[in-house]
Amino acid sequence: MKRPLAALIMAILPAMASAESSRWVEQEVCVQDLHGTLALPGETALVPAVLILAGSGPADRNGNLPGMPNNSLRLLAHGLAEQGIASIRVDKRGIGASQAGVREDDLRFATYVDDAVAWLKFLRVQSRVERLVLLGHSEGALVATMAAQQAEVDALILVAGASEPAARLIAQQLAVAGLPAALQAQSRSIADSLERGTPVATAPPELAALYRPSVQSYLMAWFPLDPSVELSKVERPTLIVQGTTDLQINVDDALRLAAARPGSELLLIEGMNHILKEAPTGRSQNLQTYAVPDLPLAPLLVPAIARFVSILP
Repeated sequence: MKRPLAALIMAILPAMASAESSRWVEQEVCVQDLHGTLALPGETALVPAVLILAGSGPADRNGNLPGMPNNSLRLLAHGLAEQGIASIRVDKRGIGASQAGVREDDLRFATYVDDAVAWLKFLRVQSRVERLVLLGHSEGALVATMAAQQAEVDALILVAGASEPAARLIAQQLAVAGLPAALQAQSRSIADSLERGTPVATAPPELAALYRPSVQSYLMAWFPLDPSVELSKVERPTLIVQGTTDLQINVDDALRLAAARPGSELLLIEGMNHILKEAPTGRSQNLQTYAVPDLPLAPLLVPAIARFVSILP
């Protein structure tokens, strides 16, 4: 059972983290059982604020995956803070500091949407926030899109967001990764069943991590969603950002999203990969950047987002 809003929205925790810049500070924040990091420019002026939602799987608030510390979302938050823009980046329910009291087989896609709405309500009542922007990366782009249908936001930013239903995206990614054809066919068969709302009893060992029983309810809720259709329902200023060396999402996705939301702004960043770093097109060298936390973001990314946020009415 959900708590009432008065109990849901908690006060900012008092302990301040050490700042990496005299111009901004960071602190831990929480809403219900969820935890995140607030990066807040100094002084007392009103500022725009960005809620940053991470991508799929065990990605934490900083954009890091097990064994792949890239710090992409941490660097993004810090870059925005240097531009005078506040942000909260959050651990998804079941990840990082937000693990308490949740079982994987209880998660649904709507769970993440509801959590994003709760974070937006938290930001909306902060005294220094004058505009509220929702930013989703990868799968977080679809979460952000659907949260923007339910909550009051001033703008939406989709970074490396898919444009097609997840089952189709998974099939494309498995093909690009070079999975044997027989396993690709088995994956399609399992995905087809889940799209119809029918769980599968077993999956090949090579696909067990993707289709394990505890995530099938989540997948059955996620697979029917079409990101382009959902984006067409959002009537907010929208920025769509895509890198040209992204191995997981490609430029065609960004073009389809832009077509689904007439009037949106489209930014293609040459040489930027899925974790927002500069990387070559070669798969091996590109993936090496996923475990280099100090590698800076693609240089055009933060200025472009800051400009978009700063000119909002």
